Amino acid sequence: MYEFVSQYGAVFFAGLGSAIAVLLAGYGSAKGCGLVGEAAAGIVTEEPSKFGKALILQLLPGTQGLYGFVIGLLILLQIGDIGSNVDAGLYLLVSALPIAFVGWLSAVAQAKVAASSLQILAKNPAESTKGIVFCVIVETYAVLAFVASIMLLLPFNPY
Repeated sequence: MYEFVSQYGAVFFAGLGSAIAVLLAGYGSAKGCGLVGEAAAGIVTEEPSKFGKALILQLLPGTQGLYGFVIGLLILLQIGDIGSNVDAGLYLLVSALPIAFVGWLSAVAQAKVAASSLQILAKNPAESTKGIVFCVIVETYAVLAFVASIMLLLPFNPY
């Protein structure tokens, strides 16, 4: 086991960090977009003209998946520089955690707000922007986690 970790541990941990960032944030976004899409379909069935505004609300929980993808890609781009430095691999894994977990959880929370905001669109379309504002408040925490992960990656120097 020690031999494996000393030889492949750096790449394993960095790859795991990349995978966790993409998987968890992506899962949250997929679940969130699906949840809002189900609710939006009901409104669009009754009033097809509301499709555009409903689509905006459905897309909002999808941003967390993009943030996770960017962090995963940034980690993958650094794997070649870490060699067999296990500490560097662990550091890259830890750098992925803010967007992985906050992205996952905030996408699901944002989806619940977006699905509820569809009621504004259904009953008072002129005020539907207020629902977007409610969603953006949740988005703030995903952006903060994204920035935290980026800040952890920026000063990274494996040497």
